[in-house]
Amino acid sequence: MSAMELQVLRYFQEVADGATVTGTASRAHLTQSALSRALGRLEHDLGAALFQRVGRSLRLTTAGRVFKEYADTILEQYDRAGRAVAETVDPEAGVIPLAFLHTLGTWLVPPLLSGFREQYPRTRFQLRQHGEEALRRELLDGTADLVITSGDPGDPLIRWQRLLVEPLRLAVPPHHRLARRRRVRLAEAAGETFILLRQGYGLRARTEDLCGQVGFTPSIGFEGEEVDTLRGLVTAGLGVSLLPLPQTATDPPSTTEPPAPHLEVTDVESSRDIGLAWLAGRALPPASERFREHVLSHPARAMS
Repeated sequence: MSAMELQVLRYFQEVADGATVTGTASRAHLTQSALSRALGRLEHDLGAALFQRVGRSLRLTTAGRVFKEYADTILEQYDRAGRAVAETVDPEAGVIPLAFLHTLGTWLVPPLLSGFREQYPRTRFQLRQHGEEALRRELLDGTADLVITSGDPGDPLIRWQRLLVEPLRLAVPPHHRLARRRRVRLAEAAGETFILLRQGYGLRARTEDLCGQVGFTPSIGFEGEEVDTLRGLVTAGLGVSLLPLPQTATDPPSTTEPPAPHLEVTDVESSRDIGLAWLAGRALPPASERFREHVLSHPARAMS
């Protein structure tokens, strides 16, 4: 496949992912008509229409959706091959696509990256933050080589190794009936309104599991996508939540109220596993393999 053909695949991929022809052409320094002709030649070569116009937007046809799966794979494999070649020529450099849970970006990920960069200062990282389900998709789609996530994804295509066990605490509003306590049985929160992450996040499933272990189903008042948002809602008095301890002392207060107390849970093992995951059947590029070995050989960093 020629470089020009690969470039046309990239144009197709960008438009198929929702970009406009005008925007794609501008970024590629092409006229809109030139890009449209390139996509038209691709459709002619394949013998099928890949797009259909819906209003002012282009949408993939059934044939287009089928072709996109193969185009994504071709481009992902080509880019990975290019990275591997570049890292073979210059083994001290490389780009590492890494994805991780939002909550790990303030304490666990930074020291792991800085420690690695001390040894390999010319290595670059492409970083993404997601919930657990999106992290699993990053691995399976090939957009991340490694992910740091909670719990084993339970997918036969994915390898996972525990790095540490992170405690979870019952966060309660500052003036809550339990706020002056240091420890609490989770069963004592059975009648409380819980603030949870939405479905698809590991902490949501872990909370429901722990509540089930002590005999109740949490009554859900609010659902969010960020642990810091949940913590803010608890501080505002809107409910309670099982959360990891805040890991940074530099965050400005979000309200005039004191921070939400985080109580140790005594009647159930209130914690979650944090680990590193990668695809089982895919050899990692050299830089990513070095970072994998670095993370797995430095468990003490994860506890600092």
